Order: sequence, then C-alpha cells, then structure tokens
Amino acid sequence: MGCPVFAGLRSYPEVDHFAPDPGNTGVGIWHGRLAEFHFGYPMFFCNHGYPIEMEIFLQLTFLQWLGTAFGVVQVLLARQNNVHNYLFGIVAILISIWVMYQSRLYADILLNLYYLVMSIYGWFYWKIGRQRKEAPISFATKKEQGIALGIVLGCFILMAYWLSGHTDTDVPYWDAVVCAFAWAGMWLMAKRKIENWIYLNISNLISIPLLIYKELYIYAGLTAFLFAVAVSGYIKWKKILKREDEYAGA
Repeated sequence: MGCPVFAGLRSYPEVDHFAPDPGNTGVGIWHGRLAEFHFGYPMFFCNHGYPIEMEIFLQLTFLQWLGTAFGVVQVLLARQNNVHNYLFGIVAILISIWVMYQSRLYADILLNLYYLVMSIYGWFYWKIGRQRKEAPISFATKKEQGIALGIVLGCFILMAYWLSGHTDTDVPYWDAVVCAFAWAGMWLMAKRKIENWIYLNISNLISIPLLIYKELYIYAGLTAFLFAVAVSGYIKWKKILKREDEYAGA
C-alpha cells in the first residue's frame, strides 16, 4: 500500500461529468464514482470523502491489530502447552487470509489455509491423540524429521513455480521460503513435536523483512514478537519434557 494515497485526503462536491486532462490534477465523476485525478489517474473516494485506497489502508490496519491480538493469545497459550491455543489461532488465521489477499501475498494465503486445516487437526490430535488420550510433547523421530524436511523442499518448489509463473507477486521466492518452513513447522506443532519451534522461527526470521517490505508493519512487529516467544516456547517445552521424563522414571 503506497504512501501517495495520503496526497488525496480531502473531499470534493460531486459534479456531473469530468474528462481527465493527462498531466494535470482534476476531480469529478469517473464511471459513476467520485474521483480525484492525479496526472490522468483516478483516485476513487468512498462515501466519507476519503480515498478508497485510504479506506482499505485503515481497514487493513485495524484487521492487523485484531489479528495480532488473537495471534498473541494463541502463541502464549501454545507456549504454555494449552490446547485451546488453536481456537484463538483459527480466528487469527481467518483475519490474516483477508489481509494477505489485499497485499498480494498469495503463498501466505495458501499457508494460512494450511494453518486452518492443521489447527483443526492439531486441536483434535492434542485432545485425543492416537490412543484416545491427550498426546504428549516429544522429539520428532528420524522419520518425522525426514517428512518435515520433505515438506520444506516440496513446498518451496511448488510455491516458487506457482508464484513466479502464475501470479503477479513481486517476491515469489521470498514468499515461497517463508511458506515452506512454516508449513513444516505447523505440521510438527500439530504433532506436538518440540522441533516445531525451530522451523517456525526460521520462517519468522525470514518473514519479518518481507512484511516490512510490504508495509505490513503491525504484522512485522507481531512476527518479531512471535520469534521471541518461539525461542522461549522451545525452552519451555524442553523443561516440560524433562519434567515428564523425570516423573515417568520415578
């Protein structure tokens, strides 16, 4: 969302007709909508007199704050090994899908749809596990580590191909690598494997400058916060696992 939107932050009375004069600034009705023309290009206005671009910017800012609030609660609950983290996460995911669509981060849309599926799966898996009882925290087996690496590689190849050849994104490979590590991390999280924090933090570390580049500063701040929480989450889960092992060996 570019900064020039602020140049048109004023309202105008509606007029019956306007023919834009390229190279000059004008205002009038363009295809039935109130618009200010900057060098021949229309800037549409909503009913409040604000540019449509400004209206979208304000909406995305509000949604980022709302999604951030749910995301913070979700990750703090996950750090505490609380199964209800998924309920807050689902709300944050749905908000993120809309924000990413508006920002043309298409891989992140697919990533969030995957998050949605894995959140539902993870909630049930954490609750009942495979033996109809709550699944414990554990380290990933060699097979699970191989699957996680396979998810990273496969997701990156597919996303990079699709984004670079079939979308209008300007950051196909950057977006793809963020998506790849996050997919693997979310799968490990659903399995309640401690390594999920490592994969998610690789994704977070790469995602922060991408979000700044896309001017999604609130989400960039949230991701930086998530990075810090993921570090403490890894430490917290190791302590829980150690305590459970000591209890089992007693």
